[in-house]
Amino acid sequence: MKRRSVIAVLAAASVLGLSACGSGSPSSTGGGSASAGATGGGDLTKVSVGVIPIVDCAPIYLGDKQGFFKDEGLQLDIQTATGGAAIVPGVVSGSFDFAFSNLISVMVAKDKGLDLKFVANGVSTTGEKGNDVGGVVVPAGSSVQSAKDLAGKTVSVNNLSNIGDTTIKSVIEKDGGDPGSLKFVEVAFPDAPAALANKQVDAAWILEPFLSKAVSEGGKIVSSNFVEMSPELDIAGYFTKTDTVKGKAELTAKFTRAMNKSLEYAQAHPQEVRDIVGTYTKIDEATRAKMILPRYRVEFNKDAFKTLGDAAAKYGTLTKAPNAGDLLP
Repeated sequence: MKRRSVIAVLAAASVLGLSACGSGSPSSTGGGSASAGATGGGDLTKVSVGVIPIVDCAPIYLGDKQGFFKDEGLQLDIQTATGGAAIVPGVVSGSFDFAFSNLISVMVAKDKGLDLKFVANGVSTTGEKGNDVGGVVVPAGSSVQSAKDLAGKTVSVNNLSNIGDTTIKSVIEKDGGDPGSLKFVEVAFPDAPAALANKQVDAAWILEPFLSKAVSEGGKIVSSNFVEMSPELDIAGYFTKTDTVKGKAELTAKFTRAMNKSLEYAQAHPQEVRDIVGTYTKIDEATRAKMILPRYRVEFNKDAFKTLGDAAAKYGTLTKAPNAGDLLP
């Protein structure tokens, strides 16, 4: 009963994707349900991977297309979830062999007693202030000029007690403002530009491609919160159960190698990233051409991980700061 309770809490509270909004059942873009013990045509081992249909997950689609996973003897069954809330419980229950999540969500799961571990990086900040995949936007004419001016304001994030409000509180405090004075409200990223324009919120935290839309409509970026927390911040990665890492070491190594090749390929081929995003999202070509792409890299930055984990503990998202060695590869 205790384990079921923990999973239920996570299913309700852990929306894992960076643009995970709403709810939805997982759907497959591969060859049906799969498990790491099954074999497909040509003696390939089927592996189910839970992802969210956003730009961040482009590398795994590109890697699959390029044959990197097949080269390792793996046949991917990519399962998408529009809301992302099923991803951690899906890994815990064995529905997914591996899955994609932002760092805070896995930190929260670990903090609640679930033994999870990252096996590959997923997506990182560009490191460029004003030119990142996410930012806090205010409408034209706003008195807010910098992060500290957000103190006392109402700011939208896609999920409470997650990577958005944690990083925003951190940069506001770093800039001399009072992070405790903010009021955060949940607004899905696609709805954030309208909420901003209609003055339902004073500021909105938005990720691409919706960030570019908000700016094109007159919004102003007052904080690139990922960059300002750390220009080397890793945002999300691929994870599994620690039992899988230990008990299926060869499978894990194969997945990690293929995923790392996929990350390197995506970083080196930005146009192919934009093209393949159009195959698993509804983002139109014109928007894909203009959106800022994240950085895809293999290595996690442990200093930035510590900065994020310490902030999550400081602001009450976690009961204690996580140990990088327990969670990172």
